Amino acid sequence: MATFHVVQEGPVNALALNRDNTQVAIGGRNVFKVYTIEEDKFREVCNLRASKHLNLSFSCNDVSWSWTDDHYLATAATNGHVCVWNLTKMGKAMQEQDYQEHKRTVNKVNFHASEPNRLISGSQDGTMRYFDIRAKNAVAIFYSNTESVRDVQFSPHNPYTFAAVSENGSVQLWDVRRPDRYQQQFAAHSGPIFACDWHPESTWLATASRDKTIKVWDLTSKLTLEYTIHTIASIGHIKWRPQRRYHIASCALVVDCSINIWDVRRPYIPFAAFNEHKDIPSGVAWKEDPHTFLSSGRDCTLYQHSFNFASRPASKANPQGVSLNNKGEVLYAHKVNVNNAIVKAAVGIIRKTSTTQSPDQFHLASSLMHQFTESPRGEQSESEIFLGLANNYVLSGRSLSEMCEHNSAVAKQYGKDQVAVVWKIIKTMYGEEYLQNSTSTNREDVVSHNNLPLNNIMGGIEHTNENDQRSRGGDTPVAQFSDETENEDQVDHIAIYSNGFPTYLNFRTGLPKGDFSFGENEIDMEFDTMITDFQSGYRNYVTPQQDFVLPNEAFHLRHEIRNRTPPPDKFPNSNFPVMNDDSQTIPLEEQPQTLLTVSCLPKMPLYDSSSIVLDALKHHAILGDVQTAACVLIVLGDQRKTLNELDESTQEHWLLGYIELLSRYQLWNIATQIIKLSWIPSVEQLNQQSTRFNTNCSKCSKALQRIGWLCDRCHSSQYALCSVCHQVVKGLYAWCQGCSHGGHLAHMRQWFAINKMCPTGCRHLCEYK
Repeated sequence: MATFHVVQEGPVNALALNRDNTQVAIGGRNVFKVYTIEEDKFREVCNLRASKHLNLSFSCNDVSWSWTDDHYLATAATNGHVCVWNLTKMGKAMQEQDYQEHKRTVNKVNFHASEPNRLISGSQDGTMRYFDIRAKNAVAIFYSNTESVRDVQFSPHNPYTFAAVSENGSVQLWDVRRPDRYQQQFAAHSGPIFACDWHPESTWLATASRDKTIKVWDLTSKLTLEYTIHTIASIGHIKWRPQRRYHIASCALVVDCSINIWDVRRPYIPFAAFNEHKDIPSGVAWKEDPHTFLSSGRDCTLYQHSFNFASRPASKANPQGVSLNNKGEVLYAHKVNVNNAIVKAAVGIIRKTSTTQSPDQFHLASSLMHQFTESPRGEQSESEIFLGLANNYVLSGRSLSEMCEHNSAVAKQYGKDQVAVVWKIIKTMYGEEYLQNSTSTNREDVVSHNNLPLNNIMGGIEHTNENDQRSRGGDTPVAQFSDETENEDQVDHIAIYSNGFPTYLNFRTGLPKGDFSFGENEIDMEFDTMITDFQSGYRNYVTPQQDFVLPNEAFHLRHEIRNRTPPPDKFPNSNFPVMNDDSQTIPLEEQPQTLLTVSCLPKMPLYDSSSIVLDALKHHAILGDVQTAACVLIVLGDQRKTLNELDESTQEHWLLGYIELLSRYQLWNIATQIIKLSWIPSVEQLNQQSTRFNTNCSKCSKALQRIGWLCDRCHSSQYALCSVCHQVVKGLYAWCQGCSHGGHLAHMRQWFAINKMCPTGCRHLCEYK
């Protein structure tokens, strides 16, 4: 059978087949027609919008065809009207009934499968109304106590039962003879439910929701969730496939324009897909033949589909792949040849027993997975390491150096040596010792705390005590002072060069003396000698305006060099006064000749550590260790602004990733701390969001919309009473969504530790989690 379609004047919102599947009615805002289904085309029989008496009742939100009489159609209008149409009449008389009892849009209307003249509607006003088309008003009204009813469906197994689904994610089962209270209610989805459908052969009820799932419930004596199908978009319509127990069709509300046929036993890949529609499909109706169905869409089309033209998404799935984690472990999946004797025998049996089975078989694909890993005994898992680091890291309340030192020890304790090194680097480059030792007061060459204090060293002059040099040999410390220093009170920092390595001393604050030390006594002796030398001779012969003169020899001569080449007679600035050990000026003719005089030393470029830190953070983030990247950014505080190349979107991505991981492990307090310490507005706002969940009154089941102790409808305060101790609950309250009873958290925990039914005696099987 071929696939064919017909184009309409506007989007089609719904369609319905008559009882013998020979005609189809379609409805929309600007469309209301009846077609006869022929072998390869649709033939228009009636256009109800051709009437000159058009009004809002002709705008259809849903269409239903009577199961007992082909003459009657029912439509749900966007203005709240439920209309019954008699196709045997003409003109204005075709609208046999116009019920105007709903206050808001009617979402669904359905005729009873076995009771003639009976239909039910569900509206956005939260009510369902039961009509007898021979009467002028509804014969029964059902209040769902929810914001809106999205779908109502009569049970094919019990003529008095129907199901209703609502926007609060709950499912209600009603008896048409008992409009005062539903028979059963349960929370089926975490979002609004848009559609439901009874299985034609079993007690299953399928529900579809905005949470991108289709769930199949077994409504026997005990409610059971049998299957869950995961889709890529919110589902607006579902319909079981006839003669196929496990097949169901679905239409999405957004994004996906395909009509997917699912086998509930394979919940992630559709069994078949039909891609003819160019816009969102709005409905599906199966013929008695399981290989043919009709669909309507917002692309202004009506289609008849044949399974011979269906695409099979499972056949395009890749059965092989490889994955490598940051520990070097490998997962490898490869395709398995399914043409073995067992499969061949099974396929042979299927072919012999059924001639129409070929389009209904799964795509025969199979693969094997191999894991290659080497895990020593006693080694902690990645989850345990993550939890240990998250629980023991210190991210606030201490100095940066203390936090880095503590976090480094924690990382090393859990075997994260590389992470421990990162924390050490952060301490070295951004710690308080470095910041204070690299900042000078009242200087023109003040450098940022992110760079080593090289200006302070290169901008000074050199003074050496020759006696100390002789006594200490080649390891003599050399003290360099700023050329702007006028008295000893202005000297804040001294760089002592020993073996070529600088050690910074802050003798005002008494801070630690850097990473290299020579013992307390030796340092004190060197320091006192250096200060004495500075006070006694430095200010007597050096002025800030004097040039820095290089001597003709880099080292003192141990013996006289004969046949010295005479230097040039005249050099600029050769009258620089040279002092001997007794602070006496050496005559000019006895002074050693200079080779080079410079007025200003070039400054060494400042060292920027941000690139190293940024590379380390990106390295760990690429490896999947977003925990380290986020925690380092938090500990850095305002100093993270020096990481100029790190954009805010990347920082937000790392923080949100870490918060999501903490939420997966239910570390809510730590996640809240991360949000609180965040500096990005979009992350800070996570703590300002709230979730509201209205409980129901245990007496009348009305949703409690306001804060208080009384129900708005029955004025009862029983919902605030504990079902175990019968006292008013002040504090944590445990509440059952099924029966609306609850009580003190501790009392409910004790009760359900040994019981399964509600303590009020309502016989509801409550589940405590």
